[in-house]
Amino acid sequence: MSVSSNRLASLRVSCIAFAALIVGGAFQSAHAQGCIAARSNQGIMDELCDSDTVSSSSAGNHDPEWLRPLTVNIGFREFNSFRHFIGTVEQTQRAVSHTQVENHQLLFDIGINYRLSRRWSVIADVPVLQGSRNQIYPPVGVYRIGGIGDMQVGVQSWLFRPPTESNGNVALSGSVKIPTGICDGKGSAVLNGKTITAVADQSLQPGDCRWGFTLATQAYRQVWFHTMLYFQGSWLFNPADTNGVPTFRSRPSESVMSVTDQYLFRGGFSHAVPRVRHLSASLGGRMEGIPVRDAFGSSDGFRRPGYIISIDPGIMYSFRRTTISVNGPWAVERNRRRSVPDIHDGKHGDAAFADYTLIAVLSHRF
Repeated sequence: MSVSSNRLASLRVSCIAFAALIVGGAFQSAHAQGCIAARSNQGIMDELCDSDTVSSSSAGNHDPEWLRPLTVNIGFREFNSFRHFIGTVEQTQRAVSHTQVENHQLLFDIGINYRLSRRWSVIADVPVLQGSRNQIYPPVGVYRIGGIGDMQVGVQSWLFRPPTESNGNVALSGSVKIPTGICDGKGSAVLNGKTITAVADQSLQPGDCRWGFTLATQAYRQVWFHTMLYFQGSWLFNPADTNGVPTFRSRPSESVMSVTDQYLFRGGFSHAVPRVRHLSASLGGRMEGIPVRDAFGSSDGFRRPGYIISIDPGIMYSFRRTTISVNGPWAVERNRRRSVPDIHDGKHGDAAFADYTLIAVLSHRF
């Protein structure tokens, strides 16, 4: 390949990666989330590790990554939502009067990537949710729900055949969401002085009982001083309107659960820690949430739309075929937007948000 061709390929990758970062920034003003953050799989980008790890993809390596087709990611995520917001205003009186709702979430995630070629892979994702919630409005009770969520199966393709000479690439993926998780998990509660079995809050449900699909992308590009820029983004599209599951809420417009879209965008830079082999540190931004209106179909029923914008520091350690990643996003902005029923009824509901989230992912190539 000529020098001019190399420069052209490098320029193309740079432009695409930069465009992906701009798109991620453009979504900063989108409508979004509520009592629980988006449950999208974050995954690991091995390309962000130090130079010794990146070289494992090179053609001269005796054990290149592409010869090992199966990669398994095991993810863990934990957060505790307890700060109530209406819009961007925190309802501090809830903590003073001890009327805040606490929502504790543990989300485990098993991701599989089976490489068909250097560019194409089959991907699958199996989430497992365990959550608890102290509900202070009728039906009153402490709900505990757990189970397998909605699985996803799809394909992923890199735009350029790895390894690239420019140390950059962009991947696109599409997955089908299969309604394998329960959407009407129940618990014991008290209503009008009687103990009943009631459907738990929407935020605790492992699934939504409807089909959907996810479009996602990830991009990386090495820049000055061996620093890597990265971007990951995904949007879960749920064309269904509602799933018919009762909410026990007093307003007729919120009597059944809405089936919501979800999104996650994160980007930043990563750099090898000096004098510590195989260890890299990253710093970036993260935005995730649930929109007021879905991209397709109606958006009736009960949902808590809003978003969380966070500073996203992390570390990544890679040795041979195993990579461990730990991130601790810290919220800098939380916004509970008005839902479609809120707008129709002239109301503005609240939602509980967490201060920070702990995310850990273990990845191994077999």
